[in-house]
Amino acid sequence: MIKTLKWLSVVASLGMVFVLIGGALVTKTGSGMGCGASFPLCKGQLIPTVIDPELVIELSHRLVTGIISIAVILLAILAWKHLGHIREVKFLIVLSLFFLFLQAAIGAAAVLWGQSDFILATHFGISLIAFTAIFLLTLLIFEIDKKFDAKSLIIEKKHRIELYFLITFTMIVVYTGALVRHVNANLVCPDWPFCYNDAPYSFADFHFLQWVQMGHRLFAAILFIWTVIYFIKVIRNYRDKSVMLWGWGATLGLITMQVVLGGLIIFTRLNLGIALLHALFISIYFGMISYFVFLSYRSARYVKNT
Repeated sequence: MIKTLKWLSVVASLGMVFVLIGGALVTKTGSGMGCGASFPLCKGQLIPTVIDPELVIELSHRLVTGIISIAVILLAILAWKHLGHIREVKFLIVLSLFFLFLQAAIGAAAVLWGQSDFILATHFGISLIAFTAIFLLTLLIFEIDKKFDAKSLIIEKKHRIELYFLITFTMIVVYTGALVRHVNANLVCPDWPFCYNDAPYSFADFHFLQWVQMGHRLFAAILFIWTVIYFIKVIRNYRDKSVMLWGWGATLGLITMQVVLGGLIIFTRLNLGIALLHALFISIYFGMISYFVFLSYRSARYVKNT
């Protein structure tokens, strides 16, 4: 059964990555109404007779989401039954199912009744939380934290608190990035890193969409600098803990690639492949930060009990 759970958890985790990227693809290609105002059918039909690229993208996203939802539900049932004695398992199951169905409900509501861009921007973040919960459940099933001897890891209280603020700020960055996509503010600033490199301080002339774009860039820059600073703290305080040292090295690499890809989106004038990689890297980065928050929780509990 454990072997089955491992395979199922891997399928669910990888599947949620495809759900995230598929949602980003739908937004970036403007395919949200590819199936018309019809859900769960597509243009009122089980098998549409008129096929176009937007329909294919939207319908594929719906099919992948439906299949992966079944895998997640099956994983939740088996994990609850066989691993429910592990303290965090039931919480992660409830979290993953709640946000999985919530993102599906928001997607359906957007198709049937329409939603504001500010509401739709939460869709990616909600899907990201569902993915993270499944990702952490997968780590528990594989006991990766034991492999890296994470139970012997004691994270200082000040560093734990900073991690909680860091993951909260990451959600803000994710939301502003999704808002940029939904309000079509991707290319309202022709240059990078400033909106206009020849006039970097021309804030007074910005319109709303430029403020959305530059606000996201500012938050992303802060997140990058914050990650660098935290990595330096890890080197100083946890260099003998491989899970922290190598894990945070990978996390820094992810956010660095995220920043580079953000710039390339502008330079390539919204190349679709680069834009999707941009969404992928922030998803993996958030999953890594969530894992360290999970370790912080375990560390705090261990300190309290001993």
